Amino acid sequence: MTPKSAAAAARSHPSPTSGSRSTQTPRATVLGYPRQGADRELKKAVEGYWKGRITADTLRETAAGLRRDNWRRLADSGLHEVPTGDFSYYDHVLDTSVMVGAVPARHRAAVEADALDGYFTMARGAHDVAPLEMTKWFDTNYHYLVPELDPDTVFSAHSAKQVTELREAVALGHTAARPVLVGPLTYLLLAKPAPGVADGFEPLTLLDRLLPVYAEVLADLRAAGAQWVQLDEPALVQDRTPAELTALARAYRELGTLTDRPQLLVASYFDRLGEALPVLAKAPVEGLALDFTGPAAANLTDLAAIGGLPGKRLVAGVVDGRNVWINDLAASLTTLATLLGLAEQVDVSTSCSLLHVPLDSAAERELDPQLTRWLAFARQKTEEVVTLGRGLAQGTDTVAARLAANRADLASRAASAITRDPAVRVRAAAVTDADAHRDQPYAERTAAQHARLGLPPLPTTTIGSFPQTDELRTARAELRAGRLDGTGYEERIAAEIREVVSFQEKAGIDVLVHGEPERNDMVQYFAERLTGYLATRHGWVQSYGTRYVRPPILAGDISRPAPMTVATTSYAQSLTDRPVKGMLTGPVTMLAWSFVRDDQPLGETARQVALALRDEVADLEAAGTAVIQVDEPGLRETLPLRAADRSAYLDWATEAFRLTTAGVRPDTQIHTHMCYAEFGDIIRAIDDLDADVISLEAARSHMRVADELAAAGYPREVGPWCVRHPLTARALGRGDDRLAGHGT
Repeated sequence: MTPKSAAAAARSHPSPTSGSRSTQTPRATVLGYPRQGADRELKKAVEGYWKGRITADTLRETAAGLRRDNWRRLADSGLHEVPTGDFSYYDHVLDTSVMVGAVPARHRAAVEADALDGYFTMARGAHDVAPLEMTKWFDTNYHYLVPELDPDTVFSAHSAKQVTELREAVALGHTAARPVLVGPLTYLLLAKPAPGVADGFEPLTLLDRLLPVYAEVLADLRAAGAQWVQLDEPALVQDRTPAELTALARAYRELGTLTDRPQLLVASYFDRLGEALPVLAKAPVEGLALDFTGPAAANLTDLAAIGGLPGKRLVAGVVDGRNVWINDLAASLTTLATLLGLAEQVDVSTSCSLLHVPLDSAAERELDPQLTRWLAFARQKTEEVVTLGRGLAQGTDTVAARLAANRADLASRAASAITRDPAVRVRAAAVTDADAHRDQPYAERTAAQHARLGLPPLPTTTIGSFPQTDELRTARAELRAGRLDGTGYEERIAAEIREVVSFQEKAGIDVLVHGEPERNDMVQYFAERLTGYLATRHGWVQSYGTRYVRPPILAGDISRPAPMTVATTSYAQSLTDRPVKGMLTGPVTMLAWSFVRDDQPLGETARQVALALRDEVADLEAAGTAVIQVDEPGLRETLPLRAADRSAYLDWATEAFRLTTAGVRPDTQIHTHMCYAEFGDIIRAIDDLDADVISLEAARSHMRVADELAAAGYPREVGPWCVRHPLTARALGRGDDRLAGHGT
């Protein structure tokens, strides 16, 4: 691209139809923004409200202040449109359930008594009232609350939140503010039949009841000043049936032909739109937002193949909203220049909401300044969008300095010794198939393990981590601040381990854990001890509700300089005659819950992590540990959204787990644990892990996972609960018939 107008260059590029050529000046926007505030003010306010420390009015004032600051910063950065309605006290899918009146019967009394408290009851439960189920938002580490619907569900419009937030933005001068809603297809496709509903009910059959509610909400937003409304439909990037595509066409035909509505922007992200693209291209909506990063880059070819989007607006997501690496601005401008020939108007955006990345890399002052130049968090990604929009609209010469700096930063990262370790690469290249398989089949191993461990027929254990007490958090803070030395900190950790072991013995637990008091996070703890990872101080992202995590950044080749868990596990074992589990986080989860390098295939990175963990497993076994748990909750989370891509993923993912664990003796028992995800479509892969025992969170999925395992004939020992909730007794009552043929 010469330092001339990218738009001019694109206009000379052949377009598939004359009507699709861009004729309007490109603009810049984002599809959503982090909610928490620079210092996690939202988390603190919500938890303060739960504890009675602040009033509902104070909570609302804090929330309004955070929205106001976000809109101001986005507008000041140069965005032409700011999103509204993406803010949430807990979860945007829960907000949608409230918006359409889909409140389960068990929560209605609480919602009617107090809307805010009832909202939180739906999210968290109360007394003997179970919360909504929680599961992963597609293949991200964000969790949403699953709508519960039944054949008798009656929808009704409650648009106060969406209208109020739009009016706030307009009153502050953001007249082009764009409300964001979860689209009707995605809402129904994510919903599940309510407990007790007869088999065969499909929530999508409620579409005709739901669409009039969306029509009413759209009319309310138009009356409040909305020019555009963004309808997020990420479920469309998954494989969809002909019946679902027919429903999609019907839904947007009905919404598109409404007269009392804003212009409609249908947004998809996380993968290519595929078979849904021609359906939406023909729909009477004014615009589409498409992802052009990662696997979704195929949208470019698909879009050209259908002749573009004549007469429509295309919001091009060329800045990755899910990872933290800087954008290749020159490459993005090339993509954008091509897209200018494929739509009436092309605007620049992030690939998805920036909810999935931290707020500001400039806050990471403890990192090497060279490293921070490789990173782009939400604020930096917004600046990248603005730069691309300006370069596209006004010519690359207007952003020449920024492009030159970007080229230098990309070259610095590619050439850095941080990203390449020859010894790690030689070891990974030497791995053979035999390295990823145990020497004995499961039937022989389990006999040896039973003989060594001497456990009862229905043994009990816990998942691993005990609650992090205020005393532990204080000790960790004092250690960071230098007010507590390493010896004093280790003494506090040892005291906590003694208490946890004693508690479990008194409770009659058969296989103990040390409680993990030394670990701040199941991934971060290991990342801080593995070469190749970077740790942030302020890189918080929302996992669910008020739980925020700081995903580590996997920047280079991975190795283990020293044992990480042997000392604490061995100390706990010295306190008891019962077996104490070694506790590790698996290689796929180490990737899934990190921001991973994007300069090599994920499978190569997973193999490096697996080899580092294999060394830890060997050291634990050598120290006498008889049971080693390798947690892989991320296995399902990272599953590709389209079925055609899954086999290759599961091949390297299951190999990485086996590479971690296959070096042990037959009488060493390997456990794994998974939680908060859909497991039905990976049961065979779970078996391919070749773990001796698996424990699965089942309480919030109403024990469905136990049924799925039983139906699949899963042959290994299973623990189908996380016993951690006041409703445990009820869960046990549901689950006892699923134990036939399984251990725990």
